[in-house]
Amino acid sequence: MLDSLALTLLPAAILVIAALVVGRCTTASAAWRVARAATAMVAVAAVAVVVARVVDGVRADDLVRLDSITAVMLALVAIVGWVVVRFSATYLAGDVHERRYAGRMLATLAAVSLVVVSNHLVLLVVAWTATSMALHGLLTFFGDRPVAVAVAHKKFLLARCADACMVGATIAFGLSFDTLRIDEIAVAAAGADSLSIGAHVAIVLVATSALLKCAQLPFHGWLIQVMEAPTPVSALLHAGVVNLGGFVLLRFSPVVDQSVVARTVLVVVGVATAVVASLVMTTRVSVKVALAWSTCAQMGFMLMQCGLGLWEMALLHLVAHSLYKAYAFLSAGGTVRQTQRRRLAPIPSAPTVRALTASTALALATSALVGVVWQSLPWADRLSAGVWVLLGVVALATVPFAASIGRTSSARRIGSSVGRMAAVPAVYLALHEVFAELTPKGADAPIALLVFTGAGFVALFVLQAAARSRPDGHLVRRVRPWVYGGLFLDEAFTRLAFTVAPPPAPQPRQAPLPRPHAVAMVPVAAGVRRHGATTDATHATLAAVTTGTDHS
Repeated sequence: MLDSLALTLLPAAILVIAALVVGRCTTASAAWRVARAATAMVAVAAVAVVVARVVDGVRADDLVRLDSITAVMLALVAIVGWVVVRFSATYLAGDVHERRYAGRMLATLAAVSLVVVSNHLVLLVVAWTATSMALHGLLTFFGDRPVAVAVAHKKFLLARCADACMVGATIAFGLSFDTLRIDEIAVAAAGADSLSIGAHVAIVLVATSALLKCAQLPFHGWLIQVMEAPTPVSALLHAGVVNLGGFVLLRFSPVVDQSVVARTVLVVVGVATAVVASLVMTTRVSVKVALAWSTCAQMGFMLMQCGLGLWEMALLHLVAHSLYKAYAFLSAGGTVRQTQRRRLAPIPSAPTVRALTASTALALATSALVGVVWQSLPWADRLSAGVWVLLGVVALATVPFAASIGRTSSARRIGSSVGRMAAVPAVYLALHEVFAELTPKGADAPIALLVFTGAGFVALFVLQAAARSRPDGHLVRRVRPWVYGGLFLDEAFTRLAFTVAPPPAPQPRQAPLPRPHAVAMVPVAAGVRRHGATTDATHATLAAVTTGTDHS
């Protein structure tokens, strides 16, 4: 019988072998049969890993690790990979580069699987870098599109900076703890009274790498503008790859808990990104671009939870966001139709300030009551200050339920609205209890970070409420241009990045050589470009990427 630790490497091995086999397939249909079979086998292997975790408990060696987080993440990779590959086969039917796409998709999933099971820093860095490199081939699948090439290049530059941070963190961790095993580093940090300077530097570098790869402000633009890639690639990126920063931080949770600097960076940048991206999302017309801004905001929220030490909530957020975004992107066409139908419906009247205030008070009181009742239950622990802050954020999200109650509402409608307001925080706390069994308990966050988090989301709620109740008010008119432009942060960064490293020129797409290789030479005259034409195209690309508009 296969050892449980070796079993954790089976999904990655299956995907690597399948990627190599796809490269030798002579037809696209054969390549997709291999890809679909491989992802189905990965799903079976993920179930086996879950069973092994239950039977054998937590296990680790110098290379890989099997624990509850590994089992959950491998199951998530299996589900998302299986769905995306099946969707891709239909979506790209007839494209001349189907086989190349299938191989790169399998390679990306294999690299993600290695990240998930890694227990050695070198393996983690190599696998995370390989994920980015394989994904780059998918993002430039339409290599003849100038915007696609330029934006993928911007993402490539940021990813290499993040990889450099992880290399520096590996060196610093090795010097500080005399080991590169992640579980041993976590245990040593948890048992130490304080971290050494080298360990502080290492975890700040890990946090910086996570911020870069999770598309946080001001390095968020590539995630918004990368919509030139095929829709299944967007689904994979938003449902899995961009979440890996939170997973890596989760692996180093005891070290993060000991570093006030790392926690402060994660909370400040995460809250700022969540607030700004949530506001910008409401100004977008394109469904895919609005979803991209939503991902940016959700990643900020997840990293904020990591900084607050709420690791169970971060893992819950990661899993829920992955499943939702995979569905949202793959059903984007239906979302467009639903949006069009909603726009044809009568526009509801704007709520008054008094009604909005009453709804907010009711929502906060309901969530507070649910929290008090919940922590009095025999199986529930006392809620930490961080959980109370998040419960307040959840309460603000339920205000629309209270706003639906009018003076003429029946008792049944009032009861239904209040029930929904109570159900949301109750489910949230129940999931918190479930995921708390899977993750290490985090240290309490400093009061200053909790206050900053609460103030940030209150400001977001006030601005959104002002936009609803007084869309033509002075505050909204002053803020709207800046919100629509995303505070113009990406424009400045893009000009700087492309000045240092200009993007390559797009290349015309050509059909691959048939198998076996044809004797005759393939004409390439159509692909020849004059230097002047390439330069003009590059300038046009820079202008398109830095306009601050939707690229969908």
